[in-house]
Amino acid sequence: MKERLTTLFCALGALALFLAMFLRAGDVSNGRAGVPAPTSEERRGNGYHGAMVWLDEENIRTVSVRDRFDKRLRQSGLSATGNLLVVTLPAVTAFRTEELRPLDVWVRAGNTLLVLAALADDPDWAFAAGRPVSGDVTLLTGVEFEPLQGSGRSGARPAKPRVTDDAGARIAATAKAFAQPQVGTLVPNGSQRYLDGVRTAVALSDYPWQTWAVKIPYDGFVLSLARERETGESVLWTRSLGNGRIVVSGLGSLFTNRALGLADNARLLANIVGASVGPNGAVLFDDMHQGLGAAYDPAKFYSDRRLYETIGILAVLWLCWVLGATKLQLPGLRAPAPREAELVQATGGFLARVLTPAAGALGLFEHFFRRIRERLPAGGRKADSAWGSPTGASPPSASPPWEMLEGHSGITSVELRQLKGWYADARAARRVPLGRLHNLIQKIDRRITA
Repeated sequence: MKERLTTLFCALGALALFLAMFLRAGDVSNGRAGVPAPTSEERRGNGYHGAMVWLDEENIRTVSVRDRFDKRLRQSGLSATGNLLVVTLPAVTAFRTEELRPLDVWVRAGNTLLVLAALADDPDWAFAAGRPVSGDVTLLTGVEFEPLQGSGRSGARPAKPRVTDDAGARIAATAKAFAQPQVGTLVPNGSQRYLDGVRTAVALSDYPWQTWAVKIPYDGFVLSLARERETGESVLWTRSLGNGRIVVSGLGSLFTNRALGLADNARLLANIVGASVGPNGAVLFDDMHQGLGAAYDPAKFYSDRRLYETIGILAVLWLCWVLGATKLQLPGLRAPAPREAELVQATGGFLARVLTPAAGALGLFEHFFRRIRERLPAGGRKADSAWGSPTGASPPSASPPWEMLEGHSGITSVELRQLKGWYADARAARRVPLGRLHNLIQKIDRRITA
């Protein structure tokens, strides 16, 4: 029973490990400990599923990018120009150096890169990522940012603490999460095609944020398109790169599911798409760097033939091991033979439960009388005649040899009277003290054989 319980617990543990590894693979792979990630597949508040469905309904092609830029941007099936790539920062999957050159060539060819960086807002997915934003923005766009400390502007929102590796600082920052998301409002600086019809756009922050300022790049300039109403700092910029264009938003949550329907957010997205996407172009959502890469696609994983080939090989190896190297039957346990005393004790216990004292007494008397008859002297015809049996015949057990016992000098009259009384009680089915009867018979036996 103990071995069966151990096997059961081990099987349950293996099942729990399987569920944790595979059914929760999405939460583990995105690096955000279960916080919804800003991907095109995410239907909760942080995702872009709403924007993707809306664009599809407007007959604008959308693509979920689940490979690195050096592979996806070179693949056939995309128009060479007139495409819009939406990249959200911070990313949970780091950018590689080999991705940057193909991205630069792709933008210069006549495409648009839209970077939604959580600089002036801090939604929960950005905080959970735990990665700095400004470094990746500079890698992708060539635009540098620096934090503004103690700006002291009237109505400015509280500054977000610097990102550090100190565990205590991150725990303290986590405790400052807002009970309700705080609003950051984008307002246009002037008339521009991206902001046509846009009066305000709203971003949502779940944690305190930091105010940033842009640096003028050495190889060009950057145009500020909009500012944040609460701080007065710029939050939307654009710069040209070859035949293409780069648009950087310091508000990373503008086009997520929970913010797309607020203020003029949808109008702002429509303007950017309309100005950037050509007749054969597409809107590409970078899901790879948000943890939704092709390597973690469940559909591809379970449709891969190699998975089932591996399972089949493991099953065959396990079967060979079971049949060839495992003892399927445990050796039988050989119980030691019982001792004579144990046999006597067991037999006596059985008889004591099924025999009445009177029946047991009659059995003792029968064996006692048989021994007396066998011990008669060779010339014992007088005793035989006294029993009323012919010589050589076996006397009946109903005729006790009282006369022979009375004539024996080793037996007292008191003992003989006691023996006759117990015999009469046994014949009448009355209770007889078997222990005392046994002792008396043994005593008489010893005297007769002496």
